[in-house]
Amino acid sequence: MNCELPPLLVEEAVRAALAEDLGRAGDVTTQATIPANARACAAIVARDSGVVAGLAAARAAFALSDPEILFEAQTNDGARVEPGSLIAHVSGPARAILSAERVALNFLGRLSGIATLTARYVSAVAGTSARICDTRKTTPLLRALEKYAVRCGGGVNHRFGLDDAVLIKDNHIAVAGGVIPALRAAKANIGHLVKVEIEVDTLDQLREVLDEGADAVLLDNMTLDDLRRAVALVGGRMICEASGGVTLSNVAEIAKTGVNLISVGALTHSAPAFDVGLDMEIN
Repeated sequence: MNCELPPLLVEEAVRAALAEDLGRAGDVTTQATIPANARACAAIVARDSGVVAGLAAARAAFALSDPEILFEAQTNDGARVEPGSLIAHVSGPARAILSAERVALNFLGRLSGIATLTARYVSAVAGTSARICDTRKTTPLLRALEKYAVRCGGGVNHRFGLDDAVLIKDNHIAVAGGVIPALRAAKANIGHLVKVEIEVDTLDQLREVLDEGADAVLLDNMTLDDLRRAVALVGGRMICEASGGVTLSNVAEIAKTGVNLISVGALTHSAPAFDVGLDMEIN
């Protein structure tokens, strides 16, 4: 995985998570039970098989808790691990390690879960030309991290927000007065570097798009037969994206229709957490 997140972005998210967890009085349990000068060593261990993501966030959680903590990653984001695999080794002030533990594991568990689910979808479409991409159905304020996890799992990113591409959806079409008016208005009001994608539900709408032109078309909730017809109609003139009702059980068949992209909201809104734990090393 060679597309790392900016450290300031990671730190902002982790700092907010630590503030949420520590609250108004700090970790009262740790303060009451652990001597201030105690030191500890711990191992972060995978309890499941999957793909790791979120090491930078885990590292930041410990560093922001106490810069004296040494965080030594034993693997990389994007790497596959098995139950019992050592993900990282942590050592330093015991209080700070204990206070940062849950935030670090929450980020690792959430992001590794997304990466693991994404990798399953990517594996399911292997041998086709289709790529798996995410959506904007992300946890509020964690979009960049969750989309990073998708990349760790081998997927690609759709737009990050409302400001980086035009995606004309069904409600835009309804209010604008149709496919062609919506496309014409979009083209008249955007810069030359902004791409335009439009969602269609029927082959008749697709024909309108082909007459007017766009960079990409989102084929929403179409049957497999209609997806095949749509790809044939487009004939390589624009990117074809399939969306809606995509699951691990049907994604391979969708990919075989010839679409270029398959967007899957479940990658970020329904990924199971990856089971990861922190085990104290007792001398």
